[in-house]
Amino acid sequence: MPNERKKKAMDRKLAPRAVVGRLSLYLRQLEAFQAAGQSRVSSNQIAEVLQLRDAQVRKDLAFFGQFGHPGIGYQIDDLQAAIRKALGTDRLWPIALVGLGNLGRALIRYREFERHGFRIAAVFDNDPRKVGTVVSDYEVQSIDALPEAVKTLGLSIAALTVPSDVAQDVVNKLVSSGIRGILNFAPVALRVQPEISVISVDLSIQLEQLVYKVTHASGGVSYSN
Repeated sequence: MPNERKKKAMDRKLAPRAVVGRLSLYLRQLEAFQAAGQSRVSSNQIAEVLQLRDAQVRKDLAFFGQFGHPGIGYQIDDLQAAIRKALGTDRLWPIALVGLGNLGRALIRYREFERHGFRIAAVFDNDPRKVGTVVSDYEVQSIDALPEAVKTLGLSIAALTVPSDVAQDVVNKLVSSGIRGILNFAPVALRVQPEISVISVDLSIQLEQLVYKVTHASGGVSYSN
């Protein structure tokens, strides 16, 4: 079965999720080094700032090819370009923003997206009072306009900032419209086909993890009824 063998071969080339996550950290740190005036960096410098082993940094980067030279390090410009290519952010990705609540408005105002390869291309909501209004130069469209927008704007990813009780219904519409990647801010697990990529961002979970670390670092845990 040629198609199945081809798919398995492609799957083997995918980097582990942890490696991809560290690539983003490396990219941000390279930007910081560059902003400080550096043009070259070593794996040890990257590892020290990020509290990793330098061997881990070299192993992660080697997954995508040969960069840098022993004893000389990496040219920051070249390494940034290589990481962006590996991540797929060496081009601009248009994003559909779905849900115009407080969080959605905050994301519209976030100016760092475009610098990192993303641009909000269209805004959607199912509230008739919001549809047709203009927010930060975006005309809010009905969710029903999404299929056409996917075609005309080349949309494949969406940021979902809707209430949890409607999130699954909205996701079903996103997927049927052609969206293949979803950044989910709704505090609910979403059911999608295996070929659809979903990354969930739940700030409450992150705060719970932070409180756990702070509590245990203080030397003990106190419980009360």
